Amino acid sequence: MYTGIRAYGGVASVGILACIYFIILFICGNYILLNVFLAIAVDNLADAESLTAIEKEGDGQEGEGDDGEGLKEKDGTEMPGTGDEDAVDDDYHNNTDDAAESEEMEGDTSYQLQDDAYGESKDTEDEDEEEEEDLEFEDDELKPAARPRRLSEAPKKQKPLPKASSFFIFSSTNRFRLFCYKLINHSIFGNVILCCILISSAMLAAEDPLYEKSEKNIILSKFDIFFTTVFTIEICLKMISFGFVLHTGAFCRSAFNLLDLLVVCVSLIAFFFSSGAISVVKILRVLRVLRPLRAINRAKGLKHVVQCVIVAVKTIGNIVLVTCLLQFMFAVIGVQLFKGKMHTCNDPSKLTGAECQGYFIKYKNGDIYRPMWEKRNFTNNDFNFDTVGKAMLTLFAVSTFEGWPQMLYLSIDSHAEEEGPKHNFRPFVAVYYIIYIIIIAFFMVNIFVGFVIVTFQNEGEQEYKNCELDKNQRNCIEFALKAKPVRRYIPKNRLQYKVWWLVTSQPFEYVIFVLILINTITLAMKFHKQPDLYTKALDIMNMIFTAVFALEFVLKLAAFRFKNYFGDAWNVFDFIIVLGSFIDIVYSEPSGKNLISINFFRLFRVMRLVKLLSRGEGIRTLLWTFVKSFQALPYVALLIVMLFFIYAVIGMQVFGKIKLDSDTEIHRNNNFQTFPQAVLVLFRSATGKCQIFRATAPLEFKNAIVQKWSFRELQKL
Repeated sequence: MYTGIRAYGGVASVGILACIYFIILFICGNYILLNVFLAIAVDNLADAESLTAIEKEGDGQEGEGDDGEGLKEKDGTEMPGTGDEDAVDDDYHNNTDDAAESEEMEGDTSYQLQDDAYGESKDTEDEDEEEEEDLEFEDDELKPAARPRRLSEAPKKQKPLPKASSFFIFSSTNRFRLFCYKLINHSIFGNVILCCILISSAMLAAEDPLYEKSEKNIILSKFDIFFTTVFTIEICLKMISFGFVLHTGAFCRSAFNLLDLLVVCVSLIAFFFSSGAISVVKILRVLRVLRPLRAINRAKGLKHVVQCVIVAVKTIGNIVLVTCLLQFMFAVIGVQLFKGKMHTCNDPSKLTGAECQGYFIKYKNGDIYRPMWEKRNFTNNDFNFDTVGKAMLTLFAVSTFEGWPQMLYLSIDSHAEEEGPKHNFRPFVAVYYIIYIIIIAFFMVNIFVGFVIVTFQNEGEQEYKNCELDKNQRNCIEFALKAKPVRRYIPKNRLQYKVWWLVTSQPFEYVIFVLILINTITLAMKFHKQPDLYTKALDIMNMIFTAVFALEFVLKLAAFRFKNYFGDAWNVFDFIIVLGSFIDIVYSEPSGKNLISINFFRLFRVMRLVKLLSRGEGIRTLLWTFVKSFQALPYVALLIVMLFFIYAVIGMQVFGKIKLDSDTEIHRNNNFQTFPQAVLVLFRSATGKCQIFRATAPLEFKNAIVQKWSFRELQKL
């Protein structure tokens, strides 16, 4: 894009218009078309899942039809127990229907609309206050019933104590076993263990990877021993309560309990090997990073999300298999096209390894007055197609879109085996990369993501598998239960009513909307080295707009009164903007110098743009949807934070000792020496800026590429 802008004269001329072409291309191609394809893929996958479920139900019904006669005896009577179950079901449905009818009758009587009328007689403030009190009283009485809770939101029940003996020693009536069972199920015990998990996890991030024998690491190791002891005692208490593995309900029958046991065992083994082989100690320290995962079993909502993700990953085996087969097929083709042809000499004038010998003159930083001798090196590119394995790794790097044009041009310039590149020697090989990107990066990856989405949604619907209502009907009922009567304040005082009619009229809203737009334009009119007269004119316009918005505040406050005005969040926001704008004007001298530092208050000028959100109904609906989406993702966000934490600690333990070098990818702004810096590197990796095709990075950092790729793929899920 910048090259196109410079080609037409640069930013200062009409060349800036060239960016419109690239912006439209990016929006239409990347944001619209690819997302439309993803939506179509998700819809088709959902339809396929529905058809599969219908077919399975049909097969099940046929099987029941064949065996249905077997449920009755020869004399025509039903088998024992079936009639009682049907009677229980009928009673249950009758009770639920009666309850629904009673709730409906209560709702009809409670949610009655109140007629608002304007009365000219008895225009006193006392009547107005009485009306407000009546409305408040009605609101207190008519609070809507709570919505039905999801299974994931239901309170966690205690796991029953198995009747089998524990370790063949403790029976189900053993006092010590009952004491252990009551202890581990106590809320205080669970909260203490959760706090220990959080503190010990934070200590992992506080370790210094550079100096293992530092005073800070020694202190942290003492605390690590304490927390490991606490976790070991917890595991022992749970094993005594539930048993080990042999009977149903035993401790090791749960996958999350096995995770807890693995983390504790790793910590215990690390103590015995603390003076042993360095590689063994490093591996054990890396495995300690699984400690935060123990918190999953203690947060029911987070556990539910993790279970949905696990089920989704389990069911995508076919998609993964097809993707791997296509990846292998393209890798085989790549080996046939580019094997041994990715060699280059640092002296571009030499093509073969035999010619790439001796030294050549190189100008430092392109300065012809600073020549220097440099030894010729004939090297192979780190990403190549010499073997199928390396070809698959290279193609996977291409599918991430990070620096793939560099690999494309290197393939186009490829000449012959064990020879250097020739410029634009085989341009037709670009078709290979284009087809690969369209099939793998566009289609298969989006189908993969769509399948995960559909599976995740279906797993979430499993909570309602016994419910006869579909998702839309459940949402409708939930909306009806959470609905509140619309309350509209109408004053009875004649003068106050006129002001209220003015501020609530549509022309008044349009005028304020236009003024906000004009104010937005004036905020965008500032530029560097603007004339003083121009600056003074903008300041005067700012004062005018501030006065207008202050007048709007006064009128609305007079119309709605203090309580009703500040009862609306948007009105509170408008008041804060007006107050901040006044502080900005009062504490600014005409010369432009501030009596105090008020750069913060100048932000209120820009915050006037947010006032636009409160004007349009469509914009407010979009904002409401945006906020609701965030409210529905707390556990998903927590899972992402946990993923960042785990990978950051792994990076510190494995790559924290790499020497910083400004000529490589490991420098002062990109390293794993501290936890904040590691998180910053991972966030950069999550955005796709990995610089994976850089050949100047050390070998240790190239090993980190696998970690960063796996982190990116998990972060996408």
